[in-house]
Amino acid sequence: MVEKQGLGTILMHAMLIIGIAIVCFPIYLTFVGSTLTHFEIIRPPMPLVPGPHFLDNYSEALTSGITAPVGRMLFNSFVMAMGIAIGKIAISILSAYAIVYFRFPFRMFAFWAIFMTLMLPVEVRIVPTYEVVASLGMLNSYTGLILPLIASATATFLFRQFFMTVPDELVEAARVDGAGPLRFFKDILLPLSVTNIAALFVILFIYGWNQFLWPLLITTKPEMNTIVMGLKQMMPTADDYGNWPVTMAAATLAVLPPVAVVIFMQRLFVKGLVETEK
Repeated sequence: MVEKQGLGTILMHAMLIIGIAIVCFPIYLTFVGSTLTHFEIIRPPMPLVPGPHFLDNYSEALTSGITAPVGRMLFNSFVMAMGIAIGKIAISILSAYAIVYFRFPFRMFAFWAIFMTLMLPVEVRIVPTYEVVASLGMLNSYTGLILPLIASATATFLFRQFFMTVPDELVEAARVDGAGPLRFFKDILLPLSVTNIAALFVILFIYGWNQFLWPLLITTKPEMNTIVMGLKQMMPTADDYGNWPVTMAAATLAVLPPVAVVIFMQRLFVKGLVETEK
C-alpha cells in the first residue's frame, strides 16, 4: 500500500471531506426541511439549521401522511424488500447447488436458460406478469409484490461461481465422513457462503426497497403503497402547494432502513465482495 505523508495526506483528507459534504448536503437539507414549517421552506432563503417542528412533522407523517400513513408504507416496503432478498437468495443458492454438485440431463442447458433470463427483466415482461398475478388474485397483496421478483439469475450465477471454487478434496472428505447432500449443504456450504449471502442480501434488500414500477402496477389500495410510491404521490402537482415538511420527513424516514442494513452488515458486506473464505 502506498501511503501519502504530509501535504499529500492533508489534500486527500480535504478532497474526502469535500466529497462527503457534496453527497450529504442534499440529505441534510431534506432533514432540515422536515423540521420547518411549509412557509419557512418556500420562503427564500431556506434556513440551513433545523427548526422546532421535528416532532410535529414526523408524527403527522407517520400517523396520517398525505395519501397514506408513512408508517404503513415503510412497513410495506420492509416486507417487500425482505421477501425479495430472502427469496432470491434461497432460490439462487439451491439452484446453484443443484447445477454444481448434481449430474442430471440438460444440467448446463438449465444453467444457461437461467442465465439468459438476465435479458428479460420485469420491465420487459411486465404485461404477461401482471396478467398472471391478476388471474391468481394476488393484486394488492404482499405475495403479488414479492413473488414475480423472487428469482435472480445474477445471484444464481454468483453462487455457482463461488461453489466451483470449493476444493474437490472438501467434497471428498465430506463424502468419506458419511455426509449426505443435505448435510454437506447445511454444515459445509452454507457456513462457507455466509459472507457471499450477506453481500447479496444488502444489494437485494436495497433493490427491493427501491422498486417503483411493479408496486405501482399491482397496488390500487393506499394501504398497500410502498414508500417509494408514496413519495412520488406526495409531490405537488399543478396548482397544489403540497405539504413539503411532511414530504421531507417521509423522504428522511425512507432513507433510514437501507442505511441501517448497510451499517449493520458493513463488515460482512465488504468481506463478501473482496474476500473468499474457504
